[in-house]
Amino acid sequence: MRRRNDDERIVYQSLAMITQFGLNMLVPICMMSALGVWLDRKLGTSWITILFFAIGAVAGGQNVYRLARRMCAGEEPDREQGVADEDGGSGEADE
Repeated sequence: MRRRNDDERIVYQSLAMITQFGLNMLVPICMMSALGVWLDRKLGTSWITILFFAIGAVAGGQNVYRLARRMCAGEEPDREQGVADEDGGSGEADE
């Protein structure tokens, strides 16, 4: 019974990871494309959607790359890079 629970946990973790990769890729693309469509309608152009789609795809690719790199390094996915130190990030000791 223990092995079955471990197998189920691994399956659920894998599904969560796949979902997270998909959302990290799709959300920037959809948001930037929607913004591009809105701007194209507002300004009467037809090229802004394509540009914003490409920007969204690059941003989504960066998100997936960072997530994969953190997962491979064993780092917690919620931790943001460049978070300030506990002392406020100044690098100086409190006096």
